[in-house]
Amino acid sequence: MAIAKAERLMNLALCLLGTRRPLSKRELRQSIEAYLEAGSDDSFNRMFERDKDDLRELGLVIETVESLDGEVGYLARRDSNRLPPITLDAEEAAALGLAAKVWQQARLAGAASGALQKLRAAGLPEDVDPYEAHSALEPRIPVHEAAFEPLMLACRDRRPVVFDYRKANAAQPEARHVEPWALECWRGHWYLAGFDRDRGAERVFRLSRITGRVRSRGARFTAPVPDVVTVRETVASWAGETADRSALIRLRTGAGYPLRAKATVVRELGDGWDELQIPYGHGLDAWLVEFGPDVVVLEPAELRADVVDRLRAVAKG
Repeated sequence: MAIAKAERLMNLALCLLGTRRPLSKRELRQSIEAYLEAGSDDSFNRMFERDKDDLRELGLVIETVESLDGEVGYLARRDSNRLPPITLDAEEAAALGLAAKVWQQARLAGAASGALQKLRAAGLPEDVDPYEAHSALEPRIPVHEAAFEPLMLACRDRRPVVFDYRKANAAQPEARHVEPWALECWRGHWYLAGFDRDRGAERVFRLSRITGRVRSRGARFTAPVPDVVTVRETVASWAGETADRSALIRLRTGAGYPLRAKATVVRELGDGWDELQIPYGHGLDAWLVEFGPDVVVLEPAELRADVVDRLRAVAKG
C-alpha cells in the first residue's frame, strides 16, 4: 500500500510539473492508472484531494486555475518549484557536515544524509566533502530512548501526547498529559519541555524516565507556546547550576567524577573515602541518588533527608 501511494504521488507530481496548461480533474484521472481504477467519482475525488494535500505538504507548489468556462485546473510551474542556486564555501560545507555527523548514530541519520545529498544536487561544491574529518573530535548525540522519535514528531506537529512518567522519588510511574514544546540534550540526557495539562504549568521531563509508549492525542494545544523554550536553563536550575548554598558529602574514592568536577573543596579522608563541598540547589537530591552507595550526605540536614526519602522510595519499588 505504501509503495502504491508513493507511485501515485510521483505520477501526479510528474503530470502537474510536465504540463504547460492547467489540467482538470477529469484529465488527471485519465492520465494516472491508479485514478482510473478508482471505484467511483467520490472515491477518486477523495483520493485526489488527499494526494494533492500530501504533495503540498512535501513542498510542491500547486496552483489552482479557473478557466473562462468555470472548469478548475491544476499545475505546478517549474519556476515555482525550483530551488534557487545554493553556494557554500568550504567553511559553510564543513559546518553542515559537522551537524550531519552529530546525528549519524541517532534516529535522524537518514534524514541528515538525505539533506546533504539534496544540497549536493543543488550545488554543493564537488571538491568539498561534508563528512571529511576536520578535527580529532567526533561529535555524537546519543539517542537511546524510544520516546525520542514520537516526541520529536509531536513537537514538530504540535500534537498533545500522553505517557507514563516515573519521578526519581516515586516507586510507580503516573500518566502525564503534555503539550510538547521542545527537546534538548543536556549533560548526556534528553529532556522534553512542555505544558503539563494536569498541573496547568510548564514542566520539564527527562526522557529516560518515560516508561511505555508515547501516545498521541488529536486535540489542539490549549496553552500558548513560548517564543523561546529554555529547556537547558530550566534543567540547569533544577540540577543546582544556579545554587547559592553548599552541601557537604562523603564520596567513595575513584567514584563520582561529575561530582568531583563541581566540587569547590575536596579533602581526602582515607579508608577509601573523600569529603567534598559542592554547590547545593534544587534537584541536587535527585542527582545524588544516582550515585547510589558511593555517596553519603553529611549536611545540610534537609538534603540528607530528601536523599534518604528518595532511596527508600526506590527500594520499595
